[in-house]
Amino acid sequence: MKIGIGIPNQIRDVKADIIPEWARRAEDAGFSTLGSVGRIAYPGVMDTVALAAAAGATSRIGLISNVLLGPVWPAHLLAKEAQGIDGVSGGRLTLGIGLGGRADDFVVEGLGARGTGKRLDRDIETYKSVWRGETPAGCDNPLVPKGSREVPLLFGGMVRASYNRVARSGRGYIGASVPADMIAGSFDSVRAAWKEAGREGSPYLVAIAYYAIKDAEGGRANVYDYYSTAGAETAGFIASAVSGGADVVKKTVDEFEAIGADELILNPTSDDIDEIRRLADVVL
Repeated sequence: MKIGIGIPNQIRDVKADIIPEWARRAEDAGFSTLGSVGRIAYPGVMDTVALAAAAGATSRIGLISNVLLGPVWPAHLLAKEAQGIDGVSGGRLTLGIGLGGRADDFVVEGLGARGTGKRLDRDIETYKSVWRGETPAGCDNPLVPKGSREVPLLFGGMVRASYNRVARSGRGYIGASVPADMIAGSFDSVRAAWKEAGREGSPYLVAIAYYAIKDAEGGRANVYDYYSTAGAETAGFIASAVSGGADVVKKTVDEFEAIGADELILNPTSDDIDEIRRLADVVL
């Protein structure tokens, strides 16, 4: 199982200029991938900006949005944005997409929080048409440079429609920020949907988990704050799942490996850049 690390782009009031250096150190440490966290209505750095900054600061490490809220974006704009990040990184981006469940993230007029599943299915076709170089109605030119590749897609969500979306249109699946035993069933469902769809090979299964090596309580407080608009019960549960300390992080890695994750992205709970080294000492 590969081990990646998150970018602290959605820590409240993150010091934005830390992101390029965070990316460089993560690559030097030997992590497989840098992952962004996506939300609009929060005082962090937009995931597309964080990934672009990471792309410019690195040359080898993979880039994953885990997850970007697809339906909050106009589809043609997101397709071009993703292709640009993939292009400047030399083809290192994997676009992880989720629906979004908080109404305040839907800030674009006409793109509300209702009907997001059907809208995402339409948007996926738009993304792929843009990446194929097709010219949208009303435009004189394609939106992306000739020779652009189709950016690999991963999908999140814990319902049947999500698993079918992976089998129909994706490279794989991203689990939610919950313990491994709660993700195991989703992994099995994705594998089953993939097989039923007649896809060759296997879906790429990515897990994500929050960690804090030095300050577990501070990390849990930051995670609670981030999820607080989802209600105290949800925020408290996700915060309680933060892997605090070296021994718990090791246990978390073992648990996700046991359920067949291909890659685990460990998301930081602070913008303390020394957490990169601390984590690398534990898991690499």
